[in-house]
Amino acid sequence: MLIAEIVEKYPKLGEVLEIDYGFHCIGCFAAEMETLEQGAMVHGMNKKETEKLLVELNGLVEGTKKSGTKK
Repeated sequence: MLIAEIVEKYPKLGEVLEIDYGFHCIGCFAAEMETLEQGAMVHGMNKKETEKLLVELNGLVEGTKKSGTKK
C-alpha cells in the first residue's frame, strides 16, 4: 500500500510515521509513489525494523495498541 493511501485511510498512522519513525515525507510527492516498505528502506530501516513498524501500525489499526506515539 502506498504511504499516501495509508495516511488517507488511517490519519493517525501518519502522525506515528512522522513522529516515531521520521517519515517527514508524508506530505511530499514521494508518499504518492512509495509503498511503506520502500519508504522504510529510503529512511534506512532494515527488515527487522520494518517488521516492527508494521506490527505497531497493524496494532493501531486493529485497536490492540492504544498509544500512537512513543512520546
